[in-house]
Amino acid sequence: MRYLYTAFFYLITPFILLRLLWRSRLAPAYAKRWQERFGFFGHVRAQDSIWVHAVSVGETLAALPMIKSLMQRYPDTPIVVTTTTPTGSERVKAALGDSVLHVYAPYDMPGCVGRFLNRVQPKLAIIMETELWPNTVAACHRRGIPVVLANARLSAKSAKGYQRFSALAAPMLSQLSVVGAQHHDDAQRFYDLGLSQQQCQVTGSIKFDITLGEELRSAAQDLHNDWADCSGRPILLAASTHLGEDEKVLQGFHRILEQQPTTLLVLVPRHPERFDKVADLCRQQFTIQRRSEGGRIEGGTQVLVGDTMGEMMTFFGACDMAFMGGSWIESGGHNMIEPAAWGKPVFTGPSLFNFAEVSRLLIEAEGMGVVDTPEALASEVCRLIENPDQAKAMGENALAVADANRGALDRLLAIIDQQFNR
Repeated sequence: MRYLYTAFFYLITPFILLRLLWRSRLAPAYAKRWQERFGFFGHVRAQDSIWVHAVSVGETLAALPMIKSLMQRYPDTPIVVTTTTPTGSERVKAALGDSVLHVYAPYDMPGCVGRFLNRVQPKLAIIMETELWPNTVAACHRRGIPVVLANARLSAKSAKGYQRFSALAAPMLSQLSVVGAQHHDDAQRFYDLGLSQQQCQVTGSIKFDITLGEELRSAAQDLHNDWADCSGRPILLAASTHLGEDEKVLQGFHRILEQQPTTLLVLVPRHPERFDKVADLCRQQFTIQRRSEGGRIEGGTQVLVGDTMGEMMTFFGACDMAFMGGSWIESGGHNMIEPAAWGKPVFTGPSLFNFAEVSRLLIEAEGMGVVDTPEALASEVCRLIENPDQAKAMGENALAVADANRGALDRLLAIIDQQFNR
């Protein structure tokens, strides 16, 4: 089955390149460094390195505490970090600079993966969440490179997809060294696909292990003071919105302004190639400013478009409440642990399969509310603005969940140590 999969991958390579060019229309970085995706990246060698693969921004942010811990544990070991998107690449460079080697992950074809491994020569491979590729795993297994699937999650939807290709998925799973699953439900789905229980440990989600340093807290407070101005205006953050969600957020914001006319909406699209379109959409209906333009927020500004990269954690600290995007479309939601760690009330739509266990904990603790419609979002936001004690209690409930579930990083690092030193 893997041979058929490989042949198919080679056949569609021209279309993959065309897709890169198509995406580069809005995000020019997709047309750059494409050679790395085929395993060509100069003469850099990093023998006995630790290879960490994170797909995009979310996985990269989750991996950063782990990577920094590995740098402290193994100061003489090169760290190689791969991503598949330019935004993930930017996050790696901004957070880690030249302390790690970053390249784009090779396409899952034997030649590409082989060239990559020849140059990097890892002693250990760590794959974040569920970015599993049959040829990559097989190549590592053949070379005796342990593969750790870290912070692993497997939704019921994804499990069904793997089940349809069980002849390809089962051998791949058998070649993994260890799976550090976020929850027992994730582990069970891996077992159902053929993973042995000896290969899996439930570590929890390392996304709970967030450190909010004094510098970050200070920056968030300064930003809050700017946004709230002297009037103490309420601040609603709509974070990581997707195509089809911005209109709904703005629809709900119209209703919020009818009852709370001083409210400021901070709208942050998920993908940078949409920044201009979302800004134009907001400008048609509201008085706006763009974060990239700098300057203080004017009193008459109704919507601030968050069109910068790397500031989301500061935005969570600066807002009064947050709505998480990717949840009003079938995208499975985005990381609601981040606003919870700041002690902010959290709202989300009904699509939550990417964070099923986290969302369950937050909902049961009354730290997060699910809103199906823009009208429901407006109603809940206005309720909290009018009842600050309820808003405070909801934020404290969210923070309690975040604090109670820390410790996954230490459990994951213990697994990595065992595999690295075996």
